[in-house]
Amino acid sequence: MRICCFLLCGLLAAAGNAQIDSGPWAAYGEAEDLAVLAELESEAMHYQLLRSQYQRGAALWSGFEAELADFGEARYEALKPLILGASINRLQQAVDSGELSYETLTGFYLYRIRETENDPAQYLNAVISLNPAALEQARERDAGHGENHDPIFGMPVLLKDNVGAAGMPTTAGAFALANNEAGNAFIAERLIERGAIVLGKANLSEWAYFFCGDCPSGWSAMGGQTLNPYGRLVFGTGGSSSGSGAAIAAEYAVAAVGSETSGSILSPASANSLVGLKPTTGSLSRTGVVPISATLDTTGPMARSVADVVALFNAMTGYDEDDLAMPRLAEDLMLEYRLTGLSGKRLGLLESMTGDGFYQQAADLLAANGATIEPVSFAWDGPESFGEFLGAEMVRDLAAYLADHASAGVEIASVTDLRAFNLEDPTRMPYGQAEVDMMAELDYSAEELEALRAELQSYARLQMENLFSQHDLDVLLSLNNIHAGVAALANFPALTIPAGYRENGRPVGLTLIAPSFQEQVLIDIGAEFERLTMARRPAANYR
Repeated sequence: MRICCFLLCGLLAAAGNAQIDSGPWAAYGEAEDLAVLAELESEAMHYQLLRSQYQRGAALWSGFEAELADFGEARYEALKPLILGASINRLQQAVDSGELSYETLTGFYLYRIRETENDPAQYLNAVISLNPAALEQARERDAGHGENHDPIFGMPVLLKDNVGAAGMPTTAGAFALANNEAGNAFIAERLIERGAIVLGKANLSEWAYFFCGDCPSGWSAMGGQTLNPYGRLVFGTGGSSSGSGAAIAAEYAVAAVGSETSGSILSPASANSLVGLKPTTGSLSRTGVVPISATLDTTGPMARSVADVVALFNAMTGYDEDDLAMPRLAEDLMLEYRLTGLSGKRLGLLESMTGDGFYQQAADLLAANGATIEPVSFAWDGPESFGEFLGAEMVRDLAAYLADHASAGVEIASVTDLRAFNLEDPTRMPYGQAEVDMMAELDYSAEELEALRAELQSYARLQMENLFSQHDLDVLLSLNNIHAGVAALANFPALTIPAGYRENGRPVGLTLIAPSFQEQVLIDIGAEFERLTMARRPAANYR
């Protein structure tokens, strides 16, 4: 079974009272693009659909049309050198100096989203909804500028659309949740309290890629097929935080929140040449986030630099008494961006991966700058019961979410209801719903599920803890999301950083894995690797 990770431009009628736009985004037929995809060697890129029949189309930005008309193309083009590629710190400096305002920054991103997503040759299907209050909130931040604020203050960020945010539906990409006007998730509330502007919701693999079996990563009924700005009809986006990855790579916001169960931050971050942090489950709240697994789910930051990942992570922290996975950590739990050097750091080099040039070059560079490289042998075979474990947890945890957080417009209360709802109209599940079918057949008692959880986690933790203790490691080196599964089950945090690009332009990420709650070690080593390589470059067609 595939390990999970946490637009059809038609005008089809749909059941329920979801908002369906009756007009097209732009005059466009997708047959030619689908034909190009069908010729690719990778079957995973043989998409059946691109646009969504349920996406709001031009209504996505219709609430901003008057203001965007005033913003204008000339102003947008003049602002590009100031904003594109700029870090959070540089943008704050521009606001301090009067070069920029938070309202202008927010307007720039809204204009950029409209211009790109309404272009038949450029759209990425990266955004599902926009916050109608975004510009108003930006003006409020401008009025409060000059006080002692969090680094995220006034910065427009996107949330993966399984994270609750008042004023926008929280759909998890599914038509069944099209009218889920849930309130703010805990982390959204923390972001708002610290002054961030929630710009909108990013597309994702539907139900966090635990829905449709062999369907493409990055597809959702509500958002369509997310495309990769580094190879729009060539490379996949990774999943399930695909919209978060593509949107930040295309510079639709300063940073985005993703979520991960097993690879859903690491995969799209590496696929879109971003920095992505999969924290220890329990370091950030999951309350108000549509779940797969209470055991493994975590939210986390995705951005274009390590420093920006630190800023977004810090803005989401805080103790949530409703999240039972959280230890009683201090309210001021924070990471620090710093350059401490690599002396004394012991890094595990997987002998099975040394044939990859990027992997070996990264290790050699780290060694040349003071790190100790320890060759290690480690083999991980994902347990066959992993998929059923995730399914059984989702049966339990989705029902709890729907009872506690879903709004009155949501018609389902369980996985069984979801399956029946989709069967009413197959257009809601163009790739089927194989994972839902599997979950509907599961029958785990609470005791049986707890025993399976303990078995899987104990096995993974034992493997990882033995590896780290035997070789006295600080960090294990990997690539992309190759070891996401074992890191998830062992509850080891992981950080991926751009390491370069294959000959065909596909991004590669160096991934660092450390023991639970050792995120600062990841940040320290990741910051040094980023400084030494400066490997990330922007997507050429999105400058």
